[in-house]
Amino acid sequence: MLFNSWLFPPFLIVVLILYRVLPDRYQNTMLLAASYFFYACWDWRFLGLLLLSTTCDWLLARAINREPTRAKARRWVACSVGVNLVFLGFFKYFNFFIDSANSLLSSFGLSTWDFHLRVILPVGISFYTFQSISYIVDVYRGEIQPAQNPIDFALFVAFFPHMVAGPIMPSRNLLPQFQRERRTTLLQVGTGLWLMLLGFFKKVVVGDNLAPIVDQVFAQTVAPAGAAVLLGVYAFALQIYCDFSGYSDIARGVAKLLGIELMVNFNRPYMATNPSDFWRRWHISLSTWLRDYLYVPLGGNRGGGAETYRNLMITMVLGGLWHGAAWNFLLWGAYHGILLVLHRLFVLDLKVWTGSSLPERIVSRFVMFNAVCYGWLLFRAGSFEQIRNFTAALGSAFHLRGLGLSESITLFGLAAVMLWALESWTGNADDPSRSVGWQVGLGPLICSLMVVAIVLFAPPVAQTFIYFQF
Repeated sequence: MLFNSWLFPPFLIVVLILYRVLPDRYQNTMLLAASYFFYACWDWRFLGLLLLSTTCDWLLARAINREPTRAKARRWVACSVGVNLVFLGFFKYFNFFIDSANSLLSSFGLSTWDFHLRVILPVGISFYTFQSISYIVDVYRGEIQPAQNPIDFALFVAFFPHMVAGPIMPSRNLLPQFQRERRTTLLQVGTGLWLMLLGFFKKVVVGDNLAPIVDQVFAQTVAPAGAAVLLGVYAFALQIYCDFSGYSDIARGVAKLLGIELMVNFNRPYMATNPSDFWRRWHISLSTWLRDYLYVPLGGNRGGGAETYRNLMITMVLGGLWHGAAWNFLLWGAYHGILLVLHRLFVLDLKVWTGSSLPERIVSRFVMFNAVCYGWLLFRAGSFEQIRNFTAALGSAFHLRGLGLSESITLFGLAAVMLWALESWTGNADDPSRSVGWQVGLGPLICSLMVVAIVLFAPPVAQTFIYFQF
């Protein structure tokens, strides 16, 4: 089920009505049933996988808590992490590793395996797997007690607003919210509705209308002119931001209507001045997870420079591979790892650039935005050949002929200006009533225009969210 499909509004209305009329002790059961229905609308066959993973982690967390020593508890942690990664690896990476092995074997003239799994990727498996792993590790670290009620834990894993594409919530923040009585405040209702409106506007009006430009550019088998490549990359930068941050806004808004608080997942990432700043603003829940459960356990920055650079590279390469079973995702992760290493080396260690003055901040933002956009070329490209051809094209033929560039540039410019104006007006705050002019009627007028734009510019068929494939 898509947030932006016509099936979602009646589903949400029914859930909200039942949530209000049911006693507190039945609310979690109803939300769990609704979450499983929401997930089953994609493919009911994967409910069994979800239930198996959830049951294993609920039982193993209790086993970890019962062990008298950490050495014995670690065995159960390894068992849980192993089971989760086997599920993830089997469905998401099996064919990728087979193809990679075949390419290596064929390069040496050896025989290859003619074997592939003909299964689809379970929606949301990367997100709920990471969420379950964080719970197991938090129980082992003593940061949270294992859930006694299996329904509370199952809801923590499968809560429908964020299960499919995040945010990836730490168990210590989300699970306790399901274990206590909840009362939705008027402020939560107001900010929830605003976040949903903002998310739908980003997704439907901006993201979905930029998608044809991106698809047309990246569908070229021969690299188009440099201007077309640049436009396609910039358009994809806005598309993926509006698509993914729009989903996160809707998820947080729906959760607020139910009295549940999800973490902020985006904070105007294209205003970042350096690679570290970007990852504090982009997909915050994933970067936080990678920091807490991968980078820090690897040693973080506690060792010397070489060890820190190694840990950064490992973390970002695995973070790139998390996005998908393809070499371009791994390359994208390695690229961001290199940016982080270079930033740490030249800015933090050697202090070649401070970026403290206003002109320096402007230059830093411009350079960082374009560096991130080149990363999006790696992310979106369909092959190494396309990466090579598009990279070469960026240095040549900056004319506006072909691919309807004049009209596309106008659409891109309009989308960019609308997004910039909207985020500048709200300041990325959940409560828009504090924005300039809200109390004198500007706020309701802007909200009304956003609703009209969603109705008028929505594509005839609901477009899936980009991060559903991960």
